[in-house]
Amino acid sequence: MLDGIDASGLDVKRITSPKIERSELALVHDSSYIGMIQTFCELGGGALDMDTFVSRASWEAALAAAGGVRALVEELGGGGPAPGFSVSRPPGHHALRDRAMGFCLFNNVAVSAAYLRSRGDRVAILDWDVHHGNGTQEMVMDDNGILYASIHQNHFYPFAGDLEDIEAGDAKGTTVNVPLPAGTGGDVYRRAWGELILPVLSQFEPDWVLLSAGFDAHTNDHLANFHLLADDYGWMAAELAGIHPAGRIIVALEGGYDLDALRDSTRATLLGLNGRWESDLEPIESPIQSTAAFGEAASVIAAHWSV
Repeated sequence: MLDGIDASGLDVKRITSPKIERSELALVHDSSYIGMIQTFCELGGGALDMDTFVSRASWEAALAAAGGVRALVEELGGGGPAPGFSVSRPPGHHALRDRAMGFCLFNNVAVSAAYLRSRGDRVAILDWDVHHGNGTQEMVMDDNGILYASIHQNHFYPFAGDLEDIEAGDAKGTTVNVPLPAGTGGDVYRRAWGELILPVLSQFEPDWVLLSAGFDAHTNDHLANFHLLADDYGWMAAELAGIHPAGRIIVALEGGYDLDALRDSTRATLLGLNGRWESDLEPIESPIQSTAAFGEAASVIAAHWSV
């Protein structure tokens, strides 16, 4: 990730993630759960579930991961000259109120969203990780001041993120899922971003955009089955910055397991957010099933938003 930042050639101000206060974690997590994670790590760690493991050092790492996103809120203040990018592990968007899962201990983005809401700000959380951010959705779906919008691989871990969720919760219309089938390439993914997600974002009119940026939809990342290129991330970032002030955008690292894809996608994302992305590389073509799934999503979302 740091190599990708350096390769962007941008003027970067680096800050060290502080450890977040437990009181802020408690905005979205049960206090008993927070205490359990601390104790479990201090006792040496182990398996929290079949794929979420911690060591003795994981407690402080998780505090710093959540603290990095939160620190960028303060760093940007009322809106800085450029976006913020939190490079941290563990990720967060699968973490539930009282349970770790999917490599995630605390929900880094949801914690900062809750803080921003406590100030009265409207927040949009956009999630382009290949996996649905089930923990984030669960935490925010009853708040009509938070938009959660995700594009993700359908019928895939964590087996959540249905189209019909737009009708769930107390804030109907603010949970926008676009599940797409395995094999989806950048052509249909760009349509979902540009014709569905961003029009909803514009109508929602948030003060802040928090981007859960997993890069595991990249074609070289074999944990899943999407076929995005680094250029697709650059395009999406540029489109986002074209409709929302870059200084009110915070990017939080989620998934991503191919190191070259992480480097190249980070570079493209930063260039896009800063108005410096240029490419004429054609995206990978999707199967016909992806176009059909896009149409189905558009029909459901159109009941709540102009898309």
